[in-house]
Amino acid sequence: MSRLRVFGEVARSGLRIEETRLEPLLALRAAAGVALVIGPTLWLVSPAYAASAALGAYSAGGATFQRNWRPRKVVALGAGASLALSTFVGYLAAGRLVTFLPLLAVWAFAAGMAWAVGTTAGIVAATTVGSMLVTITLPTSVGRALEHAGVIALGGVVQAVLIWLFPIRRWGAHRDALADALAAVADYARRLRHDPTAPFDPEPLMTARDAAAVTPSQARTRPSVLHGPRGLAERIRPVVAALADPDVGAPAEGPGRDRARELLDAAADVLDAAARSIRRGTPAEIPPRSAEVLRVDEEHEVLEGPARQAAEQLVELLGEALDIAGSGGAGDKTPPPPGPASAQFLVRPTMLRLIPVVAQAVRRELRGDSPVFRHAVRLAAVATLGYLIAARLPLGHGYWAPIASVMVMRPDFHQTYARAVARLAGTLAGVALATGMVRVLGPDAHLSAALAVLSAGLSYTLNRTGYAYSQCFTAAYVVFLLGMGGQAWEQTVPERVVLTLLGGALAMLAYVVYPAWETPRLPGRLADWLAADGRYAAAVLRSYAEPTREHRADMRTALLASRDARAAWQEAYHRARHEPVAPRGLTSREAEEAQEALKRFGRAAMLMESHVPRADNRIVPEAERLAEALEADVEQAADDVREHRNPDWGRLEEALRAWQGAPAGKGSPVVRREAELQKRALEDLATAVSRTPLERDVGSAREDQRVRTTLAADGDGSGSAHRSG
Repeated sequence: MSRLRVFGEVARSGLRIEETRLEPLLALRAAAGVALVIGPTLWLVSPAYAASAALGAYSAGGATFQRNWRPRKVVALGAGASLALSTFVGYLAAGRLVTFLPLLAVWAFAAGMAWAVGTTAGIVAATTVGSMLVTITLPTSVGRALEHAGVIALGGVVQAVLIWLFPIRRWGAHRDALADALAAVADYARRLRHDPTAPFDPEPLMTARDAAAVTPSQARTRPSVLHGPRGLAERIRPVVAALADPDVGAPAEGPGRDRARELLDAAADVLDAAARSIRRGTPAEIPPRSAEVLRVDEEHEVLEGPARQAAEQLVELLGEALDIAGSGGAGDKTPPPPGPASAQFLVRPTMLRLIPVVAQAVRRELRGDSPVFRHAVRLAAVATLGYLIAARLPLGHGYWAPIASVMVMRPDFHQTYARAVARLAGTLAGVALATGMVRVLGPDAHLSAALAVLSAGLSYTLNRTGYAYSQCFTAAYVVFLLGMGGQAWEQTVPERVVLTLLGGALAMLAYVVYPAWETPRLPGRLADWLAADGRYAAAVLRSYAEPTREHRADMRTALLASRDARAAWQEAYHRARHEPVAPRGLTSREAEEAQEALKRFGRAAMLMESHVPRADNRIVPEAERLAEALEADVEQAADDVREHRNPDWGRLEEALRAWQGAPAGKGSPVVRREAELQKRALEDLATAVSRTPLERDVGSAREDQRVRTTLAADGDGSGSAHRSG
């Protein structure tokens, strides 16, 4: 993609309104927390203390809107405590550049590395850098610094207390994640009615698994309905795919296909009903027609062979879903009785035990090619440079420039540039709105405080509709907050606009100087996905060769690793498509074709998984040799993709030829057909990424010519595209 098209897409992305469900009650509660700390401190102490308290309450309230599987009150307390700590430590080093700048650089670097833990940690850590820059200008002594840190922490405490007193949709995020997983499988079943080979995105199932991980204390209060349906969705997905597939399931035409469509439609209705039940906490009603379809008539069943086996398995699994949806248990707040079954849950570490987990995650990212590490370096450099530049300008509130940089910067190019555009647009609109209200109303300190609380509430309400729209009311909130302290709008408005523009420009420049492009890393990401899919397919084959509990556990572990690798590829591929750099090693067309081939390879393994024999069924001894050949070829092919060599599937082809004359046991036809589909998908992958030396040179030259032609068409023919080293 050319530079002008990339930057145009970035600007549109930053200003785009995201369709999402608003949460006004949560916004009202968070705004009430801001009001509860501003009002008393303004009345009893001073506007300066009110500003500090407002910072803690506002930032803690904003942190609770980030998607996190820990209780919101814990997030609010953590945000308030970290803001208070950064304020006090910053004040101790303030006053001299020789002490403050190194502290600012180290703190900003640590805040950047916090992205290794997760999005919420990264955003809260960036907020602490802003807190350090702002509040060190308020205290006049160490004692006063402690007082300001205390009132900032008090803001987090107030938000946590409100969350505890007025819970809104307890376990709501966990319910939504589980309901989304069931709804995704329902949508998949409906798409399979018309497209038997429709793809499935496992992201909702991955999110539901993350949500299912709880601490021991959470496990004691978790609603019982959140225990089982995730595993049910995992088991239903391959079964509906196997039923719909014309190679191993229902025939392509005729009564068998009509019966499969009926079952898929009924499965979608049941799963949707279960999803609504879990999301709302109320019993669900199953359409009578769908319940009737699920009654299997042994004498008149038109499906045969593997298709009938899949249909019977689907009916059995949907019966479990019917029990969940029709039992009324979705609203049950009581945990299941204690016992071995209830003790089996995904364990999330407590806050104290999280420390070594965080340290390990950060240690993994301490390498020069890590996007998180490069983000941390950019953050440290921009925070210190912005502070120095703004301090030399004849403007007050110079900290606004580094704050703008820190708050818009993200580990990837697209989000950084989009947020910079959104922050500038939101700031311009917000200060214009606040300035107009100030000129019309001429508010005093108390009215300014009320307007600040109103702006905070609107910012919370629009938090998920787009950064620009939330930032509009955040800017208005800052103007009213400064007006509460006696700052004239004629001084603050021009300063904030100019310094926000400077901060955004520094953030953009930092990514140009020290980028972390995903484009050159695409071959490695593709190789990781190929290797993980190969291990999953081999694990499924070994479950046919020896259907033991241990092999099933290995298959499950390999499936999860395959999903992680696929998610890493998709994230890298999405970022690469929005980067203004020419591809090297893997063109856009090759990446698209390779992705589609690997999806088909993984789908074939999933279909094979749906027919894995039970321990008392006959096994397929030939599957072990096939698994060994597949695993060896895929591991070698992954290395070939990384090194830009052409993959080869000789061992797999030899194993399949050796199997042609073997007697067919129970389940062998399914395994053979799916193995052929896997080989076909791997051959398509090899075709996508394989080129002769001459083709590589010609392809690279064509890609360069395409970029130059596009740039010329966009009016930038004299420039050259960015290229990775």
